[in-house]
Amino acid sequence: MGNPFGFMEYARKEAPADAVSERIKHFNEFHTPLSEQEQKKQGERCMNCGVPFCQSGTVISGMISGCPLNNLIPEWNHLVSLNAWKQAYERLSLTNPFPEFTSRVCPALCEKACTCGANGDAVTVRANEYSIIENAYCQGLARPNPPKVRTGKRVAVVGSGPAGLAAAELLNRRGHSVTVYERSDRVGGLLMYGIPNMKLEKHVIERKTNMMKAEGVTFITNTNIGVDLTAEELRQQYDRVILACGASRPRDINVPGREAEGVYFAVDFLKSTTKALLDNGLQEGTYISARDKNVIVIGGGDTGNDCVGTCVRHGAKSVTQLEMMPPLPETRADNNPWPEWPRVSKTDYGQEEAAAVFGSDPRVYQTTVKEFLKDEGGRLRGAVLVKLAAEKDNKTGRLSMVPVEGSEYEVDAELVLIAAGFLGSESYVTEAFGVNTDARTNVATGRNTHLTNAENVYAAGDMHSGQSLVVRAIREGVDCAKEVDADLMGYSNL
Repeated sequence: MGNPFGFMEYARKEAPADAVSERIKHFNEFHTPLSEQEQKKQGERCMNCGVPFCQSGTVISGMISGCPLNNLIPEWNHLVSLNAWKQAYERLSLTNPFPEFTSRVCPALCEKACTCGANGDAVTVRANEYSIIENAYCQGLARPNPPKVRTGKRVAVVGSGPAGLAAAELLNRRGHSVTVYERSDRVGGLLMYGIPNMKLEKHVIERKTNMMKAEGVTFITNTNIGVDLTAEELRQQYDRVILACGASRPRDINVPGREAEGVYFAVDFLKSTTKALLDNGLQEGTYISARDKNVIVIGGGDTGNDCVGTCVRHGAKSVTQLEMMPPLPETRADNNPWPEWPRVSKTDYGQEEAAAVFGSDPRVYQTTVKEFLKDEGGRLRGAVLVKLAAEKDNKTGRLSMVPVEGSEYEVDAELVLIAAGFLGSESYVTEAFGVNTDARTNVATGRNTHLTNAENVYAAGDMHSGQSLVVRAIREGVDCAKEVDADLMGYSNL
């Protein structure tokens, strides 16, 4: 390490966020990157641990601890501390094909496992990663590098989310001819339409996919495999097929009045905003609007928070976010020690913005919807909410949240967004290819393989592992690409 006392001499410092009053006026990213000199100090805080948990990607107590991509974090932290940006980019690129994505949207599992964080503040790993990749683009280090030799093998990737893009990136790098099919009008899948601009501006995706095109990857949009093009046609045209369609079936809520006009899935709401922003600058009437409406967001995860932040920018009258579970503790519990993922309460950007605009935290815990209320025209006018309490099953010992009798109350609502997670892959795709699925409708494969029961058909990403993080989907795509490459060539040097 360049400075063995860096973690004691320098305090953790993150890229400052714009004031809430300013950032809610637009849909752009709202953090100001640190200067190179300040980022150098942050790199010096890394202790170059003998056992760097930050890069381990190990499952502890059912949760991933450290980076699933096994990024060489201490190495490029050290290079940042030396202002060796070119070398830092080279080390980062060895393990991560998309640092421009992960440095913006990853929840930084690396930082939660950082040794400095065991008794103090973790190293700003994600901010260092952001500085490395953006510096690489500015300096012309990140540029197209097409393979010098082609293998003559053809691979189709169905889905252009993080897993599909990662598989395509590596297989093209190897020299295979890769075509990525996307049913939407733009490349990116979840990255394009599932994550708001505030977290990931879409020119960042286009910058990378344009580079992939220059390197030889072919992208075909507005093509729904299983509908516009049959599975058999695809299998006849390509040597191997990778299914990376995501876990795109949203979980619904089954209560009276669900059919009311004004109840939407969160993913449809977020997509409509992003598409309108890209198509026409968010013209009224071209997207699902929260303007002047009382909004209920059902779900307390990242997608729910993204809905809250988007509704604030629309100009909602009020926003309430329902969470079924009780609030998490402010600090780690005794049964949740470092380096496990910390099960602690956090206030994300959307909740922070709603609290500033409306005067209080939008989250209401241990509460769900019992009924949606409609007016005479079938439009949503309100909802009946009910409190929940934990109840233990005497046979299984499991806790479940059950309604508290007599706790119902009515609230006004003209827009409800269901952000209750996803159930798995869509059946029309899996049925078209004849691949087996598990009890959660994820594509079933053998242990430690991405090969399905269908000949020459692989699966990767959320479609294979279930709903998860962007960084884990990238790892799925990387691992799948290595497996496909070995199958095609007899070995793999990826």
